[in-house]
Amino acid sequence: MSQEVAILDIGSSRMTVMIGRRGVNNTINVLGTGECEYAGYENGEFYRPEELINVVAKALEDAENEARMKVRHIFIGVPGQFSVTQCKDVTMSLNRKRKVTDEDVDELFAMGNNFADSDKYVLINSQPVFFTLGDERKLIQPVGLTASRLSGYISYILAEKEFITLFENLIKDLGIESMDFVSTVLAETLFLFDDVTRDRYAVLVDVGYIVTDIAVARGDGIVRQFSFTLGGGHFTKDLRDDLSIRFQLAESLKRKVVLNLEFSDTDTYDVNVKERVKSFPARQVNDIIVARLSKLAKVINRCLSSCDLPPTATYCLTGGGISYMTGVVDYLCKKTDRQFELAAPDLPQMNKPHLSSSLALMDMVLGTVAPERKKGLFARLFGR
Repeated sequence: MSQEVAILDIGSSRMTVMIGRRGVNNTINVLGTGECEYAGYENGEFYRPEELINVVAKALEDAENEARMKVRHIFIGVPGQFSVTQCKDVTMSLNRKRKVTDEDVDELFAMGNNFADSDKYVLINSQPVFFTLGDERKLIQPVGLTASRLSGYISYILAEKEFITLFENLIKDLGIESMDFVSTVLAETLFLFDDVTRDRYAVLVDVGYIVTDIAVARGDGIVRQFSFTLGGGHFTKDLRDDLSIRFQLAESLKRKVVLNLEFSDTDTYDVNVKERVKSFPARQVNDIIVARLSKLAKVINRCLSSCDLPPTATYCLTGGGISYMTGVVDYLCKKTDRQFELAAPDLPQMNKPHLSSSLALMDMVLGTVAPERKKGLFARLFGR
């Protein structure tokens, strides 16, 4: 019997609680979902922190009602704006030539974990970028191989203590008995990219409603991560301001946009408003979107220019901010000179970019609480 788990996905415009368990063929069986929109966050600060408990309570209640169960333990995804990544080279002697064990790997991770004295951050995840065994060959799994020395390039992901304290108190106030914290961007890269792709470097750009997160992954770890305030809501705001229309109408108009077509002066986007149809010049709308998209592409390029990425790196766009605009991936390819693809969960009826973070958290948690997985992996993954 598979175990049910609950996750809290903290987006920049909505909170999502999802309850699920592992289905057949390693799929995810979602038992209940609750969503609640809220004011969001930027620059590592929540707009209205006093409202967070009511937002989470609403999402939790809806998920519990749909799943017909009470959540006792919850895994909380830490967004990129509230976390940092530090990578370290760590080496240990095995004293003699012998087979590497799980305990050796645990000790190697512990040797690099000197974050306990930090007054700002707490370790939530630790993952290997690669291991070496006395030579230059890079390995993902050294256990069972023979060596006299074990080295690793380890990715440690740290969450801000203020964020941890905020949600520890909030979750306790809601009557949930216990919780764990996990990096959302790490979960997404492990979920959306396979092992072979990550070994060649993988870059994930998750554009949300207010915030964009970028993760550069290699092996099973994150080597660089970036987060900045620019998301789908900024595109909507531009349409609202430039066309002098209501925000909700601007949001509907944004989802009509097609960027890979040439429009004439008479072409329009038509949006249904109650029993009427409102028309907007297609060229003008596209110019507004392209102006904001150019700014986004410049920031992405500025972030990635500081990373030494090989030509074999894979680039993907996900998230619910702009993924639904037709032609947006092609435009990003042209403006960044990088070959982007659209990434979404490879699951039946759930292959939507806006579900990437929630399902990624669920997949990671289900993979570590399953009875057959070793305790050492759980401890290393969640920074214990």
